[in-house]
Amino acid sequence: MIKRHLSFFFLFIFIFSMSITGSSSESLINSTCKAMAAANPNVKFGFCATSLQAAPASRCASSRGLGVIAIRGLRYNVTDTRCFVKQLLRSRAWEPYVAQCLRDCLDLYSDAIPAAKLAMRYFSQRRFGDANVQVSSVMDAATTCEDGFAERSGVVSPLTKRNADAFQIGAMALSIMAAVSIPA
Repeated sequence: MIKRHLSFFFLFIFIFSMSITGSSSESLINSTCKAMAAANPNVKFGFCATSLQAAPASRCASSRGLGVIAIRGLRYNVTDTRCFVKQLLRSRAWEPYVAQCLRDCLDLYSDAIPAAKLAMRYFSQRRFGDANVQVSSVMDAATTCEDGFAERSGVVSPLTKRNADAFQIGAMALSIMAAVSIPA
């Protein structure tokens, strides 16, 4: 527990110092992603840096701005995954168990979209605890979706990468939130 708090403390100090020194946004993204990857096993540096740099606003983003970008990325991911699941269900006749898992995932992702929107609203209002709950619920939806396929031996999830991406973007958002919510 203390190690986790120290990791977030050092992440905050590092992000804060980078934003004060006026370093380039790419350096802020790289340093933030390095710190997150070191502190959180659910965040991979390459994925983090690529995800944050893909947003046009990242060029001039502050640490808080990176939080907005991460939450927005999470919302786009769950919205796109929901659409993808709908297409999968229409595209072919699935074995009944897989079809039921896909329908369950459709429900989970349908519920995740408003949760991601609420996370953004709460983050913008600096209600970090409430934003954390919403982001965590989106991450739970991705995990629950993937777990449904794993309950039956031999069933392969067609959503593994999408579920993993949603979880990792959520972990990034939580890490950034933890860093920016520490009182100065």
